[in-house]
Amino acid sequence: MPFALPYDPEPDPARTGATPVARLGLGLAAVGRPGYINLGRDRDLPAERTVEALRARTHALLDAAYARGVRYLDAARSYGRSEEFLADWLRARPDVRDVVVGSKWGYTYTAGWTTDAERHEVKDHGTATYERQRAETEALLGDRLDLYQIHSVTPDSPALTDRELHARLAGAAARGLTIGFSTSGPAQAEAIRAALAVTVDGTPLFRTVQSTFSVLETSAGRALAEAHEAGLTVLVKEGMANGRLAAPEAPAPLAAVAEETGAGPDAVALAFVLRQPWAGVVLSGAATTVQLTSNLRAAAVELTEEQTARLAALSEDPAAYWAHRSRLPWH
Repeated sequence: MPFALPYDPEPDPARTGATPVARLGLGLAAVGRPGYINLGRDRDLPAERTVEALRARTHALLDAAYARGVRYLDAARSYGRSEEFLADWLRARPDVRDVVVGSKWGYTYTAGWTTDAERHEVKDHGTATYERQRAETEALLGDRLDLYQIHSVTPDSPALTDRELHARLAGAAARGLTIGFSTSGPAQAEAIRAALAVTVDGTPLFRTVQSTFSVLETSAGRALAEAHEAGLTVLVKEGMANGRLAAPEAPAPLAAVAEETGAGPDAVALAFVLRQPWAGVVLSGAATTVQLTSNLRAAAVELTEEQTARLAALSEDPAAYWAHRSRLPWH
C-alpha cells in the first residue's frame, strides 16, 4: 500500500507540546540481533540472547508500543532477525491493520548471531543486492510492507546514480510500494540533496527520507526541511544518539531541562526532535518496555524557547559526532 501517515504530518508548530504519540515510531535495530552499539545494552537485554529470547522481547515491545498508540514500525535486513520477528507479530495479530511497516535494504547482516564478529554488516547498494534482499523481505513481510528504504545512503553511494536501480525501484513504486532512503555519516545533508534530485521519467523517485538528528547531531536539519518542503515524509532515527542522551549518560544541560520538565532526559531529547516542524515520524529505539514508556512521554513534553536553545547548544561538529559513534563498541 502507498505510505500514509495515520495522523497529520504537518502539525502546528505552536502546538508541539501536544504532539500525539502516533508521531513516534518503534525501530527494531536494538532488539533484532544480539549485538548493537547502544550504550547500556548489556543491562537492557536478557543475559542469554537467544533467538527466542529476543523474539519475545521484540513482541513485548511491539505490544506495548501498539497499545500506547505507536503506528509506525521500522526494521531492516541488517537488523538480524527483525523482519522475521515483526512478521511473526503481525501474523499473530491479524486484526492489526492500521500500522505502517517500513524496512531497509543495502546492508547484509554478517555477525551470525554473535556479539564479537569482526564485521556485523556489509554494505552494498547494487541491483543484485536489492533483488536478493527484496525477495527476502517479501518472503517475510509480504503485502504488509509499506515502505522500502535504501539503507544509509552517502554522497558516494552508487544508489544515487544507478539508473537501472532507479528503474527497478520505480517499478516497485508503480506496484504500490513506497520508496525511500536513509542517511548516515557527516555528509547527510549532501546525500539528502543529491537524493532529492533523483527522478525517473521526470518524477521524483523518493517519497521518504530517514536521517540521524538529535541535540548532538543537527547538521542535516536544513536539508531535511528542504525534503519536507519537497513533499517527502521525514523520519528521524537515533534521536537518542545511541544512548548518549539517556540517563545516566545524559549531558548536564539535558539533565537540567529534564529536571525542569519532570520528564526523563530521553523524553526531553526526543521532544527536541519532535519540535522540528519538518519531523514526521521520530523513532524510539527502546530495548525495554520501561524505556519505551519513558520515550513516549516525549509527546507530552512542552519545551520553552529558552530550553530549546540550551539543548540546541549541545550540537557537536558532525565529523566529531560520527567519529565518536564509529568508536562505540558492539555490546
